Amino acid sequence: MNTNDIGLEIKDSKVLAKKLNELLANYEIYYQNLRNFHWNVTGPNFFELHAKFEELYNAANLGIDEVAERILTLGIRPLSSFEEYINHAAIKEAKEIHEAKEMVEIVRDNLNTLLSLEREVLEIAAEQNDEGTVSMMSEYITGKEKVVWMLSAYLK
Repeated sequence: MNTNDIGLEIKDSKVLAKKLNELLANYEIYYQNLRNFHWNVTGPNFFELHAKFEELYNAANLGIDEVAERILTLGIRPLSSFEEYINHAAIKEAKEIHEAKEMVEIVRDNLNTLLSLEREVLEIAAEQNDEGTVSMMSEYITGKEKVVWMLSAYLK
C-alpha cells in the first residue's frame, strides 16, 4: 500500500509532514513568546496589549493542536518536545523584552515567519491534491494577514 489512511501518497505525506512539523515548531515558540509578553507587558497600553496577547496565544494554542493533528492524520508523528521545537524553529525565544512596542514588533515578525511557512505548506499541499491541508492553511493565512495588518497599524 502506497497511500495513508486518507488516501494520500505516503511519500508525499512525509514531505508535507516535515514542513508541517517545521510550522508546528515555530508555532510553539510563537505561542510561548505570546505567553511571556502577556505576563510581562507594562505601561500605558497594558490593558489592551495584555488582552490582545491572550487572544493571540489562545488562537495559537488552537492552531498548534490542529497542525499536530493534521500531521497525525497524514500518518506521521508530530514534534512534541521543547528541544525539538527549538531545533526546528526559525522563530527565536523572546527573552528579557521589556518594551511594549518591541513586544508588538516581535509578534508581528513572528506572524510573518508563520505566514511564510504556511504559504510553503499550502504550495506543497496543493501540488499533492491535499485539500484538507490546503483549506487549513488558507484559513490560517487569511487570519494572520489581518492580525499583521492590525499590529502594523498599531506600530505607526
